Amino acid sequence: MARDTKPRCKKCIAVKERLFLKGERCISDKCPLHKWAGKEKMAKKVSVYSMQLQEKQKAKWIYGIMERQFQRYFQMASKKENPGEALFSILERRLDNVIFRFGFANSRPQARQIVRHGFIKVNEKKTTIPSYLVKVGDEITLDGKMKERIKTLLAARADTGADWFTLDTENLKGRILRLPQAEDVRDIKINTKLIVEFYSK
Repeated sequence: MARDTKPRCKKCIAVKERLFLKGERCISDKCPLHKWAGKEKMAKKVSVYSMQLQEKQKAKWIYGIMERQFQRYFQMASKKENPGEALFSILERRLDNVIFRFGFANSRPQARQIVRHGFIKVNEKKTTIPSYLVKVGDEITLDGKMKERIKTLLAARADTGADWFTLDTENLKGRILRLPQAEDVRDIKINTKLIVEFYSK
């Protein structure tokens, strides 16, 4: 499978918004988008296709997914009554994203590494597949080797709670209460309608 080699900061510049692909750097003065703030550029007429493509690319970059896998997710979502909502739910259910949502990592790429290195268990079984889709009732726990490091990380972060999962910060484990919905995601602005239109042509 071909790797996405486009530098993370250039992805944010391409869509002119922070995708938070580099953790704390994205909210610091080192973020390249600071150089763009307040600068007016010549207005360019953007086609509908360009907007649809950009929205699809943005979603792929935020969640760190390659094209073939993203298409598979859309095929799964297209079988539902509301494909856009279903696509958002599938993306949020990825194990690496759940680890990020728990606050066990500063970014999704970092969460992906934690999963791949075998530090995560789902229902007491070690799971090293970042794309694993969590289900209602799944319990996700952290390997003991990482606990002190993650506790320090959690102490420095804001509230990571959400309505669709519970998190035990003392024992570093979480449980999926229900499937995530678009309204649960406040830090990402993706127009899934444009993505549905892109793949429905």
